[in-house]
Order: sequence, then C-alpha cells, then structure tokens
Amino acid sequence: MALLTDALEGLAGLPQPAVLAVTGALTLAECTLGVGFIAPGESALLLAATTVTSVSRFLVMWLVVSVCAVAGDSIGYFLGRRYGDRLRDSKVVRKLGQEHWDAAGALLRRRGAWAVFFARFMPVVRTLVPASAGASKLEYRRFLPASIAGAVSWSALHIGIGSAAGASAKYIESVFNGAMWGLMGVAVVVGVLVVLRRRRKAARAAVEPRELEEVA
Repeated sequence: MALLTDALEGLAGLPQPAVLAVTGALTLAECTLGVGFIAPGESALLLAATTVTSVSRFLVMWLVVSVCAVAGDSIGYFLGRRYGDRLRDSKVVRKLGQEHWDAAGALLRRRGAWAVFFARFMPVVRTLVPASAGASKLEYRRFLPASIAGAVSWSALHIGIGSAAGASAKYIESVFNGAMWGLMGVAVVVGVLVVLRRRRKAARAAVEPRELEEVA
C-alpha cells in the first residue's frame, strides 16, 4: 500500500501542465480511429485524476479532457466521412476486430446520434463509432452535440473516480499503518508472555529434582 501512495504522491508532484498535456494527448489518441487500441487513454485518465485535489484542478482537467475527447471523435468522424465503409477492411479495424465495427454500425442504425453518446462508455466500440458515424453519413450537426455530451459525462465520471481512488488509497494506508502498529504491539506483548511462561516452566523443572533429592 505504501508503494501505491508513494507512486501517487510522485505523480502529484509533477507539474500540473505536464500531467494535463499527457492526459489530453492520450485521450485524443484513444478517441481517434484505431489508436485507442494502443493508447491507454482511459487508464491514463484514471491515474492522472488521482492528482485532482481541488475543485479548480477538477474543472481544468475536465475541460482539457473533454475538448481532447471531442477533437478525437471529430477526427474519427471525418476519417469515416472521407473513406466510408472501406475502413472496415483496413488493417487498423481488422486488428481491433471487424465485429466491433459491425456493432458500431448496428448501434448507430438503432439509436442514431444517441449511439455516439452511449458508445462513449463502451470499450473498443467507442473508438469506432465516430468513424462509423461519418461513414454512415450522419450529419455532423447531430454528431457533434452527442459527442460533446458523451465526452463531458465520461470525463467527469472518470476524473471523479480517479480522484476518489487517490484519496481512498491514502486513507487506507493511514488506517493500515495504524492497524499494523497495533498488531505489532499485540505481538510484542504475546511474545513477552510466552517467554515469561517458558522461563517459569524451566524454573519449576529445575526445582522439582532438588525437592525429590531432599525428600530422598
């Protein structure tokens, strides 16, 4: 537990602009077609969010991540608009899984622009929905509001989870350390009692032969 909190404190000690820049870049990369398979945007966001210790930091990270997520979605959308369904047979989509491309298309057919919002919370599929939306000729004026709503909700949720996790880790460590000191104290007392008991037994064992010799 101490190693975890040390790592979190080390991350918190980094310049906040650097944390924001890396987090924003990874978020944009994950939301862009296919790159999400390589860039751990969601994991990076959760980890970076452990540095959020105030409302101002929350708001700044929320803004940066939301803007980068929407930008990544838009890049994916225009790639889909440019290349259409040919993307399904691209190397990137084959690596991600063509079934995910098909799932993204089916979701768009059922939900329309709402699919862009819901897909934000679905691993892998969220990387492909923007491009699939562009390929299906969904109007950008419908795509963009759904993308913004999804990005804002997704980023707020994950930043909140990461921030709470960082605070919880420190609290758990403090409780754990207190418990450890208590257990060590109990162990010392038990050890002393065991030693005293053994010494008493040894003393009695030494006295008994002497008493027998005196009686004889």
